[in-house]
This record gives sequence, structure tokens and C-alpha cells, in this order.
Amino acid sequence: MPATDPQLMTASGTQRHNWIRLRTITMLRWTAIAGQIIAITVAQQMYNLQLELLLCYLVIGASVVGNLVAIFLFPENKRLSETENLLMVIFDLLQLSFLLFLTGGLHNPFSLLILGPVTVSAAVMSLRSTVMLGVMAMVIVSLLAEYHLPLRTEEGFILRIPDVFLFGNWVAIIIALCFLSAYSWKTSNEMHSMAAALQATYLALSREQKLTDIGGVVAAAAHELGTPLATIKLASSELVDELSDRPELAEDAALISQQADRCRDILQSMGRAGKDDLHLRKAPLSAVLEEAAEPHFERGKVIVFEQTQHDAELNEQPEILRKPEIIHGMRNLVQNAVDFAKTTIWVETSWSDSEISVRIVDDGAGFPLHLIGRIGDPFVGQRKSDKERAKRPEYEGMGLGLFIAKTLLERSGAKLQFSNGGSQFAKKSNGKTGAVIDVTWPRDKIDAAFSNVAEVTGENLRNQTY
Repeated sequence: MPATDPQLMTASGTQRHNWIRLRTITMLRWTAIAGQIIAITVAQQMYNLQLELLLCYLVIGASVVGNLVAIFLFPENKRLSETENLLMVIFDLLQLSFLLFLTGGLHNPFSLLILGPVTVSAAVMSLRSTVMLGVMAMVIVSLLAEYHLPLRTEEGFILRIPDVFLFGNWVAIIIALCFLSAYSWKTSNEMHSMAAALQATYLALSREQKLTDIGGVVAAAAHELGTPLATIKLASSELVDELSDRPELAEDAALISQQADRCRDILQSMGRAGKDDLHLRKAPLSAVLEEAAEPHFERGKVIVFEQTQHDAELNEQPEILRKPEIIHGMRNLVQNAVDFAKTTIWVETSWSDSEISVRIVDDGAGFPLHLIGRIGDPFVGQRKSDKERAKRPEYEGMGLGLFIAKTLLERSGAKLQFSNGGSQFAKKSNGKTGAVIDVTWPRDKIDAAFSNVAEVTGENLRNQTY
């Protein structure tokens, strides 16, 4: 399953507005209703302001009725659709706006509360709905600056702020609507994108873990069944010789021998991923990399494996742990290189007494300079120019491949660096000018010599029957 498979995204931002329960909206509305009643009561009783109480309480009563209808007609755990959520917020926005119209418009210090519905909705709604609410709120604020019932004291004096402050309030609310809505939407969108990408990563890792487990089971079964199959083969061969005078029985014995051979061949082919127990948990570095790159051998590009280690004292290739994170992560990096290479991909390995490094280089156009700093983030556009995209319009990835690879490999202890051949970061690129990905592990993170894998596999081998 490619890392860019859309199936991985089925629970991504899946309609994130559907995550909001009706009960949450009604609870917030009850809170707003209580606050509005308290504000009107205090304004009248303590400051003797002359308000249109009947109209004010009718506006508040509309919210109360709306809440009661929602409570009695729908279950508390109902999830709101995009349209339902939008209508609820529009209702709250209009209710608050009409209440402000009755109580001084922008001269009322509580006019800032008009930011609430728009800002909160930006965190859970689509960009289109957020923009629509923002524009609606701006229009309402502009109207409230000119059209409203004045606030009057008991003596009949009108409470109003100077025009310069009124204009300042209008500008401040408009700017706050734009900034807070954009900030809320962008932040929420980033969080949902990251959550979706992490889910895709966990699905990919789970799949790789299952494949590894299946390989181990098949290899163990092949070892365990080796002796009984050999016994069946031997016994059936002897029966064929002894039943030479009874052709019909000899034919059955020969069939048994053939089926035993077939079982052996099936087990060997199924156990290709785990040819022996030593390879179930650890394998030479080159073997793990070849296993990771194997699905891409037949894609029309040449994959060249090179060892750049020249230290005589460390000439022996290290055996590393066959972790699913490493295999799937390296597979995604190779896939990325194959996708954008012209003809050739180089997979170079090196090691020291403290580090194990793998470099993947392709002969493509390299990473766009403006994206190098963002490589590894989810849903970053692919590294093709417009000209290359025109040549390959069928390739449309979601930008998850490198994110999954980076996440999985970092989980195994690796550090990744992305650059282009010939740059100051791609040292010793040997004239290769395509994309360069360096993966480096501390040796004690993946070297099998630093774990008890050798003891486990050795014990497993001693318990096997051949």
C-alpha cells in the first residue's frame, strides 16, 4: 500500500464539523443566555439605563426557545453536519447582533462578543463557511456603527463614545475578525492535518508489522514442517519401489511424493521474506535495504546499491534489526526517489564504530529550494516543477510519503537530512545533482550486536528440527 494511498485518509479531517455535538452548542448557548440576562439586569438595576426590556427579553427568549427545541427534538449526542453547524452559528450571530442593536450598537462595550461565534466556528468549519460568517459579521458590525438604539440614562442623557473611538472600535473589531478567524482556522487545520498524517503513519506501520509477523510465522512453519514432509517424501518413495507390481497403488504413492514436494515449494515461496530465523529479527544492512527497495525493482529505474565504507578495521558489514519502522520508512524514501528519478537511484551505505548511515540519491531535478525546509511535513506538495507535472499529470501524491518515512525512521532513532546534490549540505555527492536524503542512526539503536536478538534467534535455531 503506497504511503499516498487515499484509503489512509478516510478518517482524516473527515468532516471535522461532524465532531461537534449538539449538546456542546446548547451548553454554550445557555451560558450566553445567562450572561446576557445578567448584563441587562445589572445595566438596568445598578446603572439605571433605559433599555427596551421587552424587545431585549424577546431576543433572549428566541435563544431559549431554540435551545429547548434542539433538546426535545434531537438526542444529546447528535453530531452536527456542516449546514446544521453553520445555521446554528448564524442564528447566534444574528441574535447577538440584534441584542447589540437594542443596546447601543458599537457604543456598547459588549460589542466585542461578536468575535466569539466567528472565531469559534473557524476552528471546526470549512474555509468557505468561515469566510461567509466573517463577511456577515463585518457587514453587521458596519451597520451597528450607524444604526442602533442609543443607550439612555434615567435622566435621558445618551451614552455614546467620541466618533474617533467609535471608528477605532470598528477598525479593531474588523481586524480582530480577520486575524482571529484566520489564526483559528489555520491552527486547527494544521492540527487536523497532522492528526490525519499520523493516523496514516500508524496504519502503514501496522501493515508492515503484520507482514513481518506473517513472514516469521511462515518461516517457522517451514522449519517445523520440514521434517514431517521429508519423512512423507522418503516413505512415499519407498512405497513406489515396493509397489512396482501394483501400478494403481504405486501411482497413489507417487502422487503423495509429488504433493509433499509441492508443499515444500509453497512453504519456501511463502517464506521468502524470512528465509531463515536469523533473518526474522536481524539481517545485514544491505539485505534490509534490498528488502525495502524490492517492490520498486520493476518500475523501469535502475537502483544501485553501493558501500562507501573503506575503513579496514570496520570492513565487516553490520547486522541491523529488521524493524518494521526501518523497512517501511526506507521503502517510502526509495519510492520517492524512483518517482522522480530519470533513470538511476543510488543507495549508499556507510558505517563507523558509532553511526550507521544510508544515503539515497536520484538523478532527478532535486527538491525545490522553497520546499526543502518543509520536507517531512504532511501534505506538502510534491517536488515537481510545472513542466514536470505536465509530463506526468497522472501522479498526484498527498505529500504523506516522506512524512511517514520521516516519522517511522525517527521513531527508530534516525536523523534525516534533505538536500540537493552539489549543495553544501550534500557532502561528497560525487557529481550527483538530484535529491539527496541522508539517514543516520546511532549504532546502538539498530545494530543487532547491541541487543539480545542474537541470543533469541540462536536459541530458536537450537530448538528447531531439521
